[in-house]
Order: sequence, then C-alpha cells, then structure tokens
Amino acid sequence: MSEERQTGRQGRAADTDGVAEAEAPPRLSEPLAEVVLVAPPSRPPADGLEESDESAGPDHRRLRRWWTNASPNLRGSLYMFSALLVYAVMVGAIKHVGNAIPLVQILLIRQIIMSLIIIAFAGGSLRPMLRTRRPGLQVARGILTLIAMLCGFTAVIRIPLAEATAIGFSQVLFVTVAAVIVLKEQVDGRRWAATIIGFIGVLVMLRPTSEGLDTFALLAVAGAVFNAAITVSVRMLAATERTDTILIWQGIVLITTLALPAWLWWVPLDATQWFWLIVLSLFGTAGQWLITRAYQVGEAAALAPLEFSRLILASFTGFIFFAEIPALTTWIGAAIVIGATLYTIRKNARPFPREPSSA
Repeated sequence: MSEERQTGRQGRAADTDGVAEAEAPPRLSEPLAEVVLVAPPSRPPADGLEESDESAGPDHRRLRRWWTNASPNLRGSLYMFSALLVYAVMVGAIKHVGNAIPLVQILLIRQIIMSLIIIAFAGGSLRPMLRTRRPGLQVARGILTLIAMLCGFTAVIRIPLAEATAIGFSQVLFVTVAAVIVLKEQVDGRRWAATIIGFIGVLVMLRPTSEGLDTFALLAVAGAVFNAAITVSVRMLAATERTDTILIWQGIVLITTLALPAWLWWVPLDATQWFWLIVLSLFGTAGQWLITRAYQVGEAAALAPLEFSRLILASFTGFIFFAEIPALTTWIGAAIVIGATLYTIRKNARPFPREPSSA
C-alpha cells in the first residue's frame, strides 16, 4: 500500500467541478503524503456532515453533535485510524492471494476497479480530468508507481508483514535525500544525523550476513526508494495538476503497462479469488479516501505519527492469519527507524521563522 501514501494533504483545496484539487506546493521541508481520490466537504466546519433532521433518532443526533463539536485533530485521527484498518485488510488480502495469482494480474484488476471508481466520482467530467500540462512527468510518475508497487507488494507476499511494513517506514528518510538532490532543499545537520541513524535501523532489519542480504527485504527497501521518488514527482506536479488528474493518468499508465504481462501470465480465477481481489481493490480505494479526509481535517504533524500503528496492525495480521512471528532484529530496527522518522517529522512541522517586517 505504500504507493498510496504520497499526497493526502493535497485534498484541502477544491476546484469548481467539485473534485479535490492539489494545493500549492508544500514547503520543501515538509514530508509529502499521497495523491488520493476525494470529494471535498461542502462545509468544512462540520466536516461535511449534514445537520440533524427530524427523522434521525436521538442517538444518531447525539453522535452527530459530538462529531461536529470534536476537535479537527480528533476527527482527523479517527479518519486516519480507519484508513489504517482498511489498509491492513487490503495488504492481508494481497498476501493471501499473492501466492496463487501473479502480482501483475492482481495490480491490473486493482487499478481497473480503482479507475472506474475515480471516473464515477468525476460525475461525467472526464475530459477536464485528462487535461494536464506535464504529460511527460505524469507518465514518469506512473512508471515509478508501478515499480514501487511491484517491489513493495512482492516483499509483502514473500516476507513477514511486520518486516515489510517496518522497512517501508524508511521512505521518509529517502525523501530527505531526494529533496536535497532533486529539489535542492536545505537540510540541517540534525536532520542528516536522523537520516543516517534511520538507515542504520534499516540495516538492522536487513540482518546482513556473510551470505548476503535477503533479496525480498531488499525489494522492500527498493519499494521505499521508489515511493520517495513518487513523493518528489508529486511535489513537482502539485502546482499545476489536479488530484484526480494525477490519479487518472496513473491509472492509464498502469493499465497500459500491466495489460500485456497480465495477459501472458493470466491465471483463471475462481469465485473466492475474485471476491478477495474485489475486496482489496475497494478497501484500497476506501483507504485513500479516508487518509485524504484525515489530512483535510487534521494537522499533518499530529496525524503522521499515527501511521506507525501500521506496524502493530501488520504484526497482528501476520501472526493471526499467516503464523508470522517478527524477529527481534525487526523490532529493534523498527524502533530506530521510527525514532529517526518521528524526529524528522517534528523538525518538518516547525514553521520557518518569520522575517521581520520593515518599519
């Protein structure tokens, strides 16, 4: 699911077609979230909820009042945790069917279903959605997304869920490096120190030996690297492109590139397999919507640490459904990476000092 974590905060602004549009590029010191499908709220103070009507029961009205009066960060946290729960179902479903169905076939079906949902949300305005000022970068981002998914989901299928999830946290560290190289961002010594410490945590999880490194664990690292590249590409697209435009171009690129290999390695599916493929596609799309709503409602600095609960959910899912027990080195390395990432997020959340106004 890592490719679905690139520009969640872009949904704050809405265009005249009623579809969320990417906001102006965030400050270069901020980590990006993900491009996601979202319908903008009509009344932000109430978080898009309608007022109680006469037909609603007392419990429903009480719940609605509580939700309306809750702080934005509390509502955002509930959206975020709901997103993590449905993502856990999606990743578990991919791991469940991944040993019997080629990954390219899974990704093709998933992308087709997701694209149909995006088009349904567009309400018939497909032509404006396809209009882009940077088609080359859109295609490049789609290819990066494909590589990231192939690497990340292969790791999910082949190694314990907790290990794949923990290694995926290193994406924020790679974003720091990419921001310096590509975006010419200024990074202070403390953030470089946190990045280096985080990479040490990744090495602990990789458990290098004289026989080399685990190939599938390295694929998880590669997935994090390409997800960082996606983050940088989204930052470059954010100034001119709508969120739904980025999503539909991603769908075009993925469906086009996956069609031939999926046809060559196509495996006939039974009813149970179709069920799980539809479930993981719908849950993945729902997770995108929920995480977008989270970043629309709450502050990114308050919500980002909640993503680390994915490690607990992944460990629980892996243990209950796949009899996986994470190694001690996974927990130690994960603790190092999480600590370094939290420090980086905290530094990113600090506003730049204001320039003194001239008298």
